[in-house]
Parts: sequence; structure tokens; C-alpha cells
Amino acid sequence: MLRHQFRKISRLPLAWMWLALVVGMLCVVAEPLRAQNDTAQRDAWQRPNEVMDALGLKAGSAVGDIGAGGGYFTFHFAQRVGPNGKVYAEDLREKEMADVQSRAQKENLPQIQTIVGAPDDPKLPVGTLDAILVCNAYHEFHDYNDMIQGMYKALKPGGVLGIIDAPAEPGQPRESYYQPHHIPKELVRDDFTHNGFQFVKELPGFKPPDEGSRSYYFLLFEKPVSTH
Repeated sequence: MLRHQFRKISRLPLAWMWLALVVGMLCVVAEPLRAQNDTAQRDAWQRPNEVMDALGLKAGSAVGDIGAGGGYFTFHFAQRVGPNGKVYAEDLREKEMADVQSRAQKENLPQIQTIVGAPDDPKLPVGTLDAILVCNAYHEFHDYNDMIQGMYKALKPGGVLGIIDAPAEPGQPRESYYQPHHIPKELVRDDFTHNGFQFVKELPGFKPPDEGSRSYYFLLFEKPVSTH
């Protein structure tokens, strides 16, 4: 009887070890699945293929994702441009860029290069990009003229730039748009045309399915082929 009880007790640590191992494995599996589900849900309303089509991205393209954050568009871009293309993921936050770089290495995507930019300089290579996207970030630019000039210089002649952001009523002081995280599209157009870009068109916007969530507009600009 005592021997039987001792056997039961001696097996408990092993059972707990197996339980911990199983739980750990489930967590490892669950995290990528959760990320995949989040991406799939966003794809449904963000329509990344339409965005990439509007930017003219194809195999071999070079594109910048400014204010890339966690890299939602960065990784979509990487799949579209392929190993012979280039994706510059730029953000002010070093932690975000480190996470993007780590994921890119794990997924064997050497076409992704992360850049920790400055508030007045995206630090993009000059004259090399076919397209740039600034998604839900332009409203935060305090040194917006310097940032626009940095993006302008990075684009090839004829390169395109897309702005996705949340609308706001025009005519207010600029600082009033920072904290609510929105900006009038009229102001965006003025900023970019003042800095040498040509406005191309406004494309269909985006509306997340969450009740009460904000909508987003989508503006497309182009760097002129010739300044003459």
C-alpha cells in the first residue's frame, strides 16, 4: 500500500512537467495563429492588394513603408516585390523595427531592411524608390516639410506616394490634429503639392468593421518625371 502511494506521489512531478510542456507548445502554436487571424481580419477591410496595385508594386520594386509600426504593410510588400525587390520599413521606434527585423529573418525575407528614422528625416536612400506608403502616420509628422522632402528625394522620377489617414475638419490649428490622430485631406494635398509632388487622385477609402471606428481616406501623389 505504501509502495503504491509512493509511486503515485513520485509520478506527480513528471505529470506536471508534461502538462507544462503541452501548455507551452499550445502557446507557441496559438501565437502565430492569432497573428494570422488578426492579419486576415485586417486584410478584409484594408484591401492590401488594392493598395499595392495603386502604388504600382511588382516583382523587383523598391518601396518604403514610412511609420511601419509592426510591419503590416511591410510584409505584404515583401511578398509582392519578391527577393529581387526591396522594402524599407521605417519608424522612429527602435523596438518596433527590431521586431520587424527579427520576423523578417525568421521568415527568410532579406528584401526587408529596417530603418530607425528621425522626426525630420526618414533616412531613405536617395533616388532609389519606386513607391512610398505612409499609413495612419502622417498626422503625427511635426517636421512635415522636412519629412516630405526626404521622401521626395528618395523617390525616382515618376515614383508614387500614398497617404492613408483619418479625415478631420479643415481650418483648425495644425497642433489640434496630432492627439486625435487625424488630419484633413485638404491639408495633406496642400503639404505635398507645396513640396513638389503632383496630386494624382483619391482612391476608395477604408472602414474597419468595428462599430464606431474611424474611416480612412487614400490619396495618391507622384514625383514629376521632369521639373521643367
